[in-house]
Amino acid sequence: MQEIRFFSFFLFCFFALTASSARAEYVVLKSGQRLVVTSYQLVGDTYKLTMPGGSAELPASEVVAIEPEELFRPALQPRPVLAGVPYADFIQSAAEHHRVDADLIVSVITAESKFNPKAISRKNARGLMQLLPQTATRLGVKNIFDPEENIEAGTRYLRELLDRYDNNLALALAAYNAGPQRVELYKSVPPYRETVSYVRRIQETYKARKSSASARTPTVGSF
Repeated sequence: MQEIRFFSFFLFCFFALTASSARAEYVVLKSGQRLVVTSYQLVGDTYKLTMPGGSAELPASEVVAIEPEELFRPALQPRPVLAGVPYADFIQSAAEHHRVDADLIVSVITAESKFNPKAISRKNARGLMQLLPQTATRLGVKNIFDPEENIEAGTRYLRELLDRYDNNLALALAAYNAGPQRVELYKSVPPYRETVSYVRRIQETYKARKSSASARTPTVGSF
């Protein structure tokens, strides 16, 4: 017990002396998550953390370690928090794998299926990201209604389209909706009411999500 008290006192003194440092640190949690903090203090059994997006308090029992920033890659290392978003882990995994912004994936799923994994359109597109069966087969999907497979394949297809159109988001989204052949035909967003509305809705949702990103960890991907 005396050793525990001495260790707690040592940590308290250490944090009190370093709390004013401008250098960011990483608080490593039992879950594996790393929180970026600009200052921290141990008060009793609670860590008081100051982060770029605000402040928080955590039980000391949840903290595994405090690591200096230089041990990790800045900005891209922490996993973003997709607060309240279904299938967040699958979305983030696909975002990292295919270098597509997780917020864009969320925006596409919202427009395509409103997060209904069993959705089927009148054109027979299926699942969360509304893949056509032939597209799903080309992308190696075995169960088109499986959320993880659907998100992974849909994100891969979206990445293909972004690469094809030099990261022109409007053209990539138009091709996702109407097909690349229609975009090639018109050399722009096809003048179909459904496609024009589709592109606009996703861009608006994506913009709204990014406008609130200051309160969240940066997401991975150029789009």
